[in-house]
Amino acid sequence: MTLWGISQELARRLTRIFLRGPDGRRPVFGANEILQRDPHWRDYLLFHEYFHGDTGAGLGASHQTGWTALVAKLIEQTGGR
Repeated sequence: MTLWGISQELARRLTRIFLRGPDGRRPVFGANEILQRDPHWRDYLLFHEYFHGDTGAGLGASHQTGWTALVAKLIEQTGGR
C-alpha cells in the first residue's frame, strides 16, 4: 500500500467515527441515547480527546478540540464518504 493509500484509509476510519451508520447512530456518541436520538442534540458533534478502540465512542475531554478537530477537515475533503 502506498503512503497515499494509507492516508486515505486512516481518513476513512477517522471520519466513520463521526458519521451516522445505517442504523442512524454515530459511533462517537456510544450509548448516550440523548446524543444519538434527540433531534436537538444528535447533529452537534463533540470532538473528544480519544476514542474507544472497539466501539469508537468518544472518551475524555470534549471541550478541547485539539487534534480531533482535523476530522472536520477530513470530512470536508472526502465529502463524508
